[in-house]
Amino acid sequence: MNGARWLVHALEAEGVGTIFGYPGGAIMPFYDALHGAALRHVLVRHEQGAAFAANGFARAGGRVGVCVATSGPGAANLITGIADAMLDSVPMVIITGQVATPLMGTDAFQELDVFGMTLPIVKHSFLVRHVDQLPDVVAEAFRLARSGRPGPVLIDLPKDVQTGDATHLRAHVPGQVDTMPPCADHALHQAAALISQAQRPVVYGGGGIILGDALEAFREFADLTRIPTVLTLRALGALPSAHPANLGMLGMHGTRAANLAVQESDLLIVVGARFDDRATGKLAEFAPLARIVHLDGDGCEVGKLRAADVPVCGDLTTSLSRLGAPCAAQMRGRHAAARSAWCELCAQRRETFAARYDAPGDKVFAPALLKRMSELAPDATVACDVGQHQMWVAQHWRFDHPRKHLTSGALGAMGFGLPAAIGAQIEDPSRRVICVSGDGSFLMNVQELATLKRYGVPVKIILLDNQALGMVRQWQELFFQRRYSEVDLSDNPDFAEVARAFGIQALSVDKAADVESALLALLAADGPALLHVAIDTAANVWPLVPPNHNNAQMLDADEITSLDVGTSVAPVSEPVVTTPSEESSHALPV
Repeated sequence: MNGARWLVHALEAEGVGTIFGYPGGAIMPFYDALHGAALRHVLVRHEQGAAFAANGFARAGGRVGVCVATSGPGAANLITGIADAMLDSVPMVIITGQVATPLMGTDAFQELDVFGMTLPIVKHSFLVRHVDQLPDVVAEAFRLARSGRPGPVLIDLPKDVQTGDATHLRAHVPGQVDTMPPCADHALHQAAALISQAQRPVVYGGGGIILGDALEAFREFADLTRIPTVLTLRALGALPSAHPANLGMLGMHGTRAANLAVQESDLLIVVGARFDDRATGKLAEFAPLARIVHLDGDGCEVGKLRAADVPVCGDLTTSLSRLGAPCAAQMRGRHAAARSAWCELCAQRRETFAARYDAPGDKVFAPALLKRMSELAPDATVACDVGQHQMWVAQHWRFDHPRKHLTSGALGAMGFGLPAAIGAQIEDPSRRVICVSGDGSFLMNVQELATLKRYGVPVKIILLDNQALGMVRQWQELFFQRRYSEVDLSDNPDFAEVARAFGIQALSVDKAADVESALLALLAADGPALLHVAIDTAANVWPLVPPNHNNAQMLDADEITSLDVGTSVAPVSEPVVTTPSEESSHALPV
């Protein structure tokens, strides 16, 4: 048994059933060891596709995704997918081949310092210099990927380590995942005391809810308290869209109801969120009247961008469970009338500012199409690319679970959607997976249509084609005086014909009247299929918070046609500021 074959057995012992990769010289011993193994290898057509597929696999199922590539260009092509996993806290183990140890540092063929190149974008990196290091390295890599705040871990594997004698190595035993420590009692008491004083509380939920396995606790907290709740892009689905407390997404393309609630709140209960700039708008003016209770499993996020009046670090499930009943009682306490009026105002705004889908004309209206698809396929997992279509999906798809919404949040990587959809579908062949992409993003990893065809992966693709880099074009229209620069994609290929060339079924739609039949045909297709949707090049995503403005200063299509970078937007009137009363803390269960 050599090191490569030992590694294959170790991956199987870790519960890895599928890996995504592309072979090459420095990783060839590992590929040779795959012969006769139970491990399934999915051959992608570009290494970036392998990283994104492993990423989608991990996001959809909550399991560690594994990808493999050779040294040099193979490893370099993984970097965008690794960075995406790091910024969105996705558990992955990345295995790269490396030149033999005697050749390292000699500029050997296809030698790159992938260990150094990836240091800023991984939780940890390992360069294995001797076969005897393999047991400890593999166990630690998977433990780190899963533990605490998840993330990617790199194993750089020289060729001579793969071929080295491993007959003396012990059989691999998976390591124990570190448990999240509980929050401190005094922090929970302080949080309850501050919540008891609030008259306009808002819950601000982020991606840490699902990362911390706190979804049920979060929903129970919302059911008990009915505190108005806003969600980040990564938290969509943490509350069902129809939940009475759910005001929708906050931030640059969030709902008016969500953004106004946050701006007027006197207390933010932040759960697993990090005050991202796309969520906060102008940070100095974000929730200016609010005190902050910040619950997070990662203490590094608390106070990083906004000081917390009460930091609550530790396991989110424990924190939310212990705060739920006391907070529910407080909502019916001294400030019950004010809180009730606040909840009614937020609910009224939710209805008043609800999205409309009665767009004039006969062209396809993307928001209406996406809303209808979410109704036709309520169980679907959606893997989305980056751009206008990404925001339309966030605004108009009715998600009921965060793991059904796969999107490149912090990195915003175009080309993510198709390979991530492949990974999600392979993770659970019984789930329905839909990829929503744009014409710009789709061409970045279009070669993965070959992977769809080879493995018969039944992903359904909705390709929204506006013949432009839509989000960049929108910003150039609004903030650069319509000086359009390098956003024209009017020379796009016939995407339906491209799909058919790969052996994928395809159909097209360009009229609103034909949308229903086209969506039904897409869903009924046997195996992978693509629906090419022609939409208006001038269509924009609304509402929009302009750069360097606060979230109450939202713009809509009927309010503006062109906005200079320096143009100011009139702020909404501020609510009356009330001084929180001093109340004693409610008792918390120990």
